[in-house]
Amino acid sequence: MTNREKEILKWIEENPFISQSELAEKADIARSSVAVHISNLIKKGKIIGKGYIIQKKSFVSVIGGTNIDISAQSYSSLKDYDSNPGKVSTSFGGVGRNIADNLSRLNQDVELITVLGDDFNGEEIKRNCKSLGINISNSLTIPNSPTSTYISILDDNNDMKLAISAMDLYDNLSIDFIKSKKEILDESKLCIIDTNIPKETIEYIVNNFSIPLFLDCVSTTKALKIKEFIGKFHTIKPNQLEAETLSGISIIDQTSLQECANFFIQKGVKQVFISLGEKGVFYSNGEICGHMKPFRTKVINTTGAGDAFMSGIAYSYLENLDIIESCKNGIACAAIAISSEKTISDNMSLENINRIKEENL
Repeated sequence: MTNREKEILKWIEENPFISQSELAEKADIARSSVAVHISNLIKKGKIIGKGYIIQKKSFVSVIGGTNIDISAQSYSSLKDYDSNPGKVSTSFGGVGRNIADNLSRLNQDVELITVLGDDFNGEEIKRNCKSLGINISNSLTIPNSPTSTYISILDDNNDMKLAISAMDLYDNLSIDFIKSKKEILDESKLCIIDTNIPKETIEYIVNNFSIPLFLDCVSTTKALKIKEFIGKFHTIKPNQLEAETLSGISIIDQTSLQECANFFIQKGVKQVFISLGEKGVFYSNGEICGHMKPFRTKVINTTGAGDAFMSGIAYSYLENLDIIESCKNGIACAAIAISSEKTISDNMSLENINRIKEENL
């Protein structure tokens, strides 16, 4: 759906008896344009016949981190205790937000449940989500608090030398808050969780909701939060270090790699995708397993590749695709991400995913 169609559908859901004239006034467009949008919504199966009978929505919920990323790079070798000339860039970030962003570009309806401060950055994130068609209305805003921020300092070789992560705000994503979002989560076709949120909140979700849960480990340290109940997740996407940390198995060859994947399957996980960086991805569902190499592309920026991969396998699940096709879509999304200077590539689309897969047959 286009952003305008999503907007009109939302108003119809709020008031199924709303007239086309009223919709035109809300959208500040001609009534004839509203009629065209409604016709398109009927064709897409979002509205069933006359009387604005709404098809039950199929959407993804994402629970996780949202922050402002600030990256500073020095033009020359960094000098301690001195001012270093360089360049600074600011972007929207956070694992959960990045996954939601990518999924919206793959034509998926997304409900982002996160926490923001009541500052300028929080408002900018809300505006950005609205422009992408991501619903953020069920997120939490904390009064008198700054939005989470991640600051990285890079040297002249683009290697990170120091980073500060100010993300204490995520502690507010409590069990009580998640309880208040029960209706939203129950209606989700899929829920994606990242480990930025508190351990007890994640544990509550896995024990109290029956929807399929996908996990992004974020880091080896944060991944330890879910070690005791890893088998409650439908799909997990650890990198090699995270997989080793969670399983206790050192990955040194193909045999140990498969043994590591089997560990998760035996715990109850339905799908495992272990990222091996430039060596590709090992996938397994207990019956089918394999090692898929990366697709050919020019590497510009690897930041965001993992978030893009998650969006690809989540999209594949929603389309009822098998694990091999899911892995292909994940790798294609990662290829699009790393070929862009931005964390979220403007080229992320279903059309480009299919093009990359065809080029790599």
